[in-house]
Amino acid sequence: MIDEALEMATRTGDRSFEAEFYRVKAELLLNSSRPPAEAEACLLDSLRIAKEQDAKSFELRSATTLAHLWADNGKRDKAAELLAPAYDWFSEGFQTPDLKAARALLDQLT
Repeated sequence: MIDEALEMATRTGDRSFEAEFYRVKAELLLNSSRPPAEAEACLLDSLRIAKEQDAKSFELRSATTLAHLWADNGKRDKAAELLAPAYDWFSEGFQTPDLKAARALLDQLT
């Protein structure tokens, strides 16, 4: 279904949720027997698209998921370097689930 949503975004030109579609696809891949590199590629696409669209909430979600992946694979410093700027952009909403999750991960990484 995610691949269909991505194809529809391409076909219709409505790319507003494309970054989130790639992030969800990565989550699904991480919960399967597929190689983590496939999920990482989706997360990098998600992050790139979110940045291109200046979609800060999607950028934070993608960065948090990718930072988890990197931290789990021994790249804690790289994970913190990725997540900190995405988190630091926000100046309010710190009680939202996405910002709470990002802060908790940053606390674990630093």
